[in-house]
Amino acid sequence: MSWKNERDSLIAQTMAFVQSVTGRRNATPAPVLPPVEIDVRAELATALEIVDAAEPPPAPPIAPTRQIVLTEMQKEIRDRIASFRAHQQRFNREREEYFSTTLAKLKASMKDLPPPRAGK
Repeated sequence: MSWKNERDSLIAQTMAFVQSVTGRRNATPAPVLPPVEIDVRAELATALEIVDAAEPPPAPPIAPTRQIVLTEMQKEIRDRIASFRAHQQRFNREREEYFSTTLAKLKASMKDLPPPRAGK
């Protein structure tokens, strides 16, 4: 059965279903074709054979790599970014050192405290 006949059958069945659900009838009812019996396995097998038989698409041509020449503006931007990263890394190191020294001082002061009283 051709795909056009299958399509027409599906449209007719859908229209019949809609009319049965809504209870309305068109002035000229569409002819209802019998349900289509399709062997899915056979259709799938033929589709796979068609796909296997088809030639793979040609690979896109690889563009030759070109030499990247940096302009003065690009060089300045890269230098500023590198400077900013170095600045942030310095801040992170100083923050870690401050945290470590503060924590060490706190632990040292806690060792000097008397033990807690048992009753309270």
